[in-house]
Amino acid sequence: MSVIIWHNPRCSKSRQTLELLRENGVDPVVIDYQKTPPGAQDLRAAIDALGGNPVDLVRTNEAAFKEQGLSKDSDAETLIAAMVATPKLIQRPLVLNGPKAAIGRPPENVLAIL
Repeated sequence: MSVIIWHNPRCSKSRQTLELLRENGVDPVVIDYQKTPPGAQDLRAAIDALGGNPVDLVRTNEAAFKEQGLSKDSDAETLIAAMVATPKLIQRPLVLNGPKAAIGRPPENVLAIL
């Protein structure tokens, strides 16, 4: 199974995480999630791999989070729909390795799932 990174090339943490993966011999499938956004099913699978709390995958500090009337108490389907509609709300970078996932903040977090 391939390691996948949901990547934003403009994000320094995303670039650092991609470099760290490559330094550790991993050549991941790179998905620019803003150009090729994940669907609701992909987001649900990522949330499950992260431990099941949808707010963990949301960038709650983005202006769009508040503009859409979202809160950390919003239900899972509301948060998923918001991420589908506004991909910049997705926490980055996200690395998926089979049933495991980690957010690269800091980048070293992803080493635990390799």
